Amino acid sequence: MALRSTKYDRQLRIWGEHGQSALERAHICVLNCGPTGSEALKNLVLGGIGSFTVVDASKVCASDLGNNYFVDWDSLGQSKAKTVSAFLHELNDAVDAKFVEESPEALLESNPAFFSQFTLVIATQMQENSLLKLDEICRQLNVMLIIARSYGLAGLLRISVEEHDVIESKPDNKVEDLRLHNPWPELQRYVDEFDIDTTDNVIHKHIPFAVLLIKITQDWKRAHNGKLPANVRELKVNFLTITARRRVEEDEDNYTEALKSAYVVLFPPEISTELHAILEDKLTEVNASSPDFWVMVAALKQYIAKEGQGEPPLDGAIPDMHSFTDYYIKLQKIYQARAEADVTAMVGHVSCILKQIGRDSSSIPRTTIKHFCKNTRHLRVLRCKTLRDEFSSKAGPELQRLLANEESSHPALYVLLRAVDHFAATYNRYPGAFDGELEEDVSRLKAIAVSILNDMGGGGVALPEDLISEVCRFGAGEIHTVASIVGGIASQEAIKLLTRQFTPVQGTFVYNAMSATSLVLNL
Repeated sequence: MALRSTKYDRQLRIWGEHGQSALERAHICVLNCGPTGSEALKNLVLGGIGSFTVVDASKVCASDLGNNYFVDWDSLGQSKAKTVSAFLHELNDAVDAKFVEESPEALLESNPAFFSQFTLVIATQMQENSLLKLDEICRQLNVMLIIARSYGLAGLLRISVEEHDVIESKPDNKVEDLRLHNPWPELQRYVDEFDIDTTDNVIHKHIPFAVLLIKITQDWKRAHNGKLPANVRELKVNFLTITARRRVEEDEDNYTEALKSAYVVLFPPEISTELHAILEDKLTEVNASSPDFWVMVAALKQYIAKEGQGEPPLDGAIPDMHSFTDYYIKLQKIYQARAEADVTAMVGHVSCILKQIGRDSSSIPRTTIKHFCKNTRHLRVLRCKTLRDEFSSKAGPELQRLLANEESSHPALYVLLRAVDHFAATYNRYPGAFDGELEEDVSRLKAIAVSILNDMGGGGVALPEDLISEVCRFGAGEIHTVASIVGGIASQEAIKLLTRQFTPVQGTFVYNAMSATSLVLNL
């Protein structure tokens, strides 16, 4: 355990033990192990996933030596899947490494059930028709899918999951849930023990700021017919406020903390738009096959209506406060006790719901419910269109708007990257494969791209001629510098999906290495 903690120290600071355990349970499949797939897998292997399987039928050739760090001269002519797997395993021998010497396209046709053993599949450098089949298979098997592609100086990434629930979302600007505007009885009794006008300066400067804010707010309400201050400024500087009670001659850090946190009284954390939408989702009408997540959401809905009186469960965490240790520890225990009581109430609701739908009332452990309760304010649910739905969608107005923006090449690259697959399906090669046919390929690719654009409802907007020519000049080359960026982003999104702590990309990520810019398209 000590070795593991040292080995993964930096990432444990970000996603914690819970997130790391999720990575270590993950079984990843990477389809095609060129530089894009190898770079994505490298980052995940270093991060400590449980196991990986590389699927690739090709042999190592001379061109691979110039763009893939995980092959060498000695591996020329050998299985690329075997070679890449061996080198990746050397990076972290705690990760199980496997390989399959078969093309992903053949595997899709011959053994679609093969993919059921994986937590997540990363498909790299695959054409549109194969991706459509893979997406359908992964959806049926409830396997997460990431599509990543580097094509010359362009890259593309897309996530495909039927539903992704984010419980531990780690928001950037989290507001502590201290309930200062509405203290419960135990907290109120603790607050009542203090006299914030005490003549003892030592005690005066060590009263926790939470107590100060509750006391001062209640004094204000008594003097103003039960109303809160109209704004934070009133709370800070007017009659019976924080500033008025501060003793200037004393170094009172607790009052400084109270001033900084005064906004929490007037603007306590509320039920967000995202959480409200989740609570009203039709999936809260649970049945025997409902995922545990939606059972807990249904229980949360009942808790908020009953015990919570409009509020979610308390997470029980309080920030550091300038205070005597005894004062702080007692306050901390009050918050923790309330959080545990909320968990107990949630456990009761979950048990009742499980009984109603014919499942074991203890099938969702208390530890799982407790983890859910600590993060209820920041729940997220992501749903993605199927690839077939995206490719057949009529995104005309939005696409036309984006294409009309001369500074943005990303929607045009998106259309052209789809067009090269249609080109390859028609001519059995990618555009620009032969120098002598480059000019003719430009015309062919343009015609295909315009047809795709019209099918999407984006007709009437011209694609940049220079960009069409550049895509043909790429010749389907996989450049390592581009592949490392696309592969790195793919691994980052994989970690988001596996740990369920971060919101992944919602849409299609397009990278333009020519301008070093990127854009997420929601079509």
